[in-house]
Amino acid sequence: MQKFFTIEKTSEGKARAGELTTDHGKIQTPIFMPVGTVASVKTVHQRELKEDIKAQIILGNTYHLYLRPGMDTMQEAGGLHKFMNWDLPILTDSGGFQVFSLASSRKMSEEGARFKSHIDGSYHMFSPEKSMEIQRQIGADIFMAFDECVAYPCEYNQAKSSMELTHRWLKRCIDWTENNPELYGHKQRLFPIVQGSTYSDLRKISAQVIAEAGAEGNAIGGLSVGEPEEEMYRITDEVTDILPKEKPRYLMGVGTPWNILESIGLGIDMMDCVMPTRNARNAMLFTWKGVMNMKNEKWKKDFSPLDEFGTSFVDREYSKAYVRHLFVSKEYLAKQIASIHNLAFYLDLVKVAREHILAGDFYEWKNSVVPVLRQRL
Repeated sequence: MQKFFTIEKTSEGKARAGELTTDHGKIQTPIFMPVGTVASVKTVHQRELKEDIKAQIILGNTYHLYLRPGMDTMQEAGGLHKFMNWDLPILTDSGGFQVFSLASSRKMSEEGARFKSHIDGSYHMFSPEKSMEIQRQIGADIFMAFDECVAYPCEYNQAKSSMELTHRWLKRCIDWTENNPELYGHKQRLFPIVQGSTYSDLRKISAQVIAEAGAEGNAIGGLSVGEPEEEMYRITDEVTDILPKEKPRYLMGVGTPWNILESIGLGIDMMDCVMPTRNARNAMLFTWKGVMNMKNEKWKKDFSPLDEFGTSFVDREYSKAYVRHLFVSKEYLAKQIASIHNLAFYLDLVKVAREHILAGDFYEWKNSVVPVLRQRL
């Protein structure tokens, strides 16, 4: 049987280049994963994701897919891959973060989380077992253990009891997974999630518990929820010291291009975030030269290509002036062009980072490029 994760090269620090092997294809790491919340990466065709953006794996969202289209439709379609016509790997989150974001309409207990649908106000219950069952029905290649995510800032005791609940839920997730076979003939891999807010002692305890669970990969959750960047980097650094080096590490919900490079430098292999598409819809473009606001007057008569260093067709085929005009005119095409650009840039970012890890000069390169990425054009 082929190994799930192989490390090709580790740099002078923690950064490493590797490869994940799933039944739907190989993924070269470090990797950024576009978020396809409801079986769609917003405004982008699957063909564009594959051919122009060069996505190797995308995300689906358990909470949203459970509510719409529902699991009857999902199973009849043959799982999410067939439903959305995507033949590359998929990762699903557990629904835990969405339940966390419904703070005003949810009730937590040892059993799980009872919450009110944001669509029609109906009540639903997510337990660890239910989350696993839904993710089986979705059929993702990688799926996440059900966890509780706390807000930032939060009291120490709240973070501690939430972390302990996550650990108890993990055991139930593993038990359910071991007793219920896959549905669609391909292997699914369960990743547990490290929690503990920004408290170092809790994060270290959680990382140890998650490491001992012996899963094929591990995730770090509960970051990028409002804490300062330095706190996120500190916790990530402490946790990657403990999580097994031979297994992939996934930092959930991160982030800006500079967050991504810093996280890679701290030993992270996988990242996801809605930022490239969400910010694109608000006219913010990320480039190798810095951040562009496409509504700015300065682009009004700039007929140069959208991004001379861009890798997607939109960068060559449309000018800055035209894209600005589309945004000012509130044309849907503006959001589409910007989303394709940002996602292609993010995938190019991790591809180039990987090349520098393999070349042995990642940290020198990262330190030179991060200040440029951050500047406003």
